Amino acid sequence: QVQLVESGGGLVQPGGSLRLSCEASGLLFSDYAMNWYRQAPGKQRDWVAGISTLGGANYADFVKGRFTISRDNAKNTVFLQMNSLKPEDTAIYFCNAQRLRDFWGQGTQVTVSS
Repeated sequence: QVQLVESGGGLVQPGGSLRLSCEASGLLFSDYAMNWYRQAPGKQRDWVAGISTLGGANYADFVKGRFTISRDNAKNTVFLQMNSLKPEDTAIYFCNAQRLRDFWGQGTQVTVSS
């Protein structure tokens, strides 16, 4: 059974930082591209960042220069370091494992507010 479990969300002030983690089990982690998505209330789910099996990273324009995605295949974990957070970054953040089919985590809430 495949499971993706996100953690690290919370409440942070504008300009602050958070580091999200997503630990995978039940799959060969190194074979999967990993992505982070987010969904704000009343809005569609948007792709935020992705990292390939070889470690190549890509970012949505709205997080470039502020967010960094990384992976640790030995720990079956993907990370999202989020710096210079803005109120508009408030959303539920979801981890996604992508290969022939996609798997999703349950999400972790990130709230950026003073």
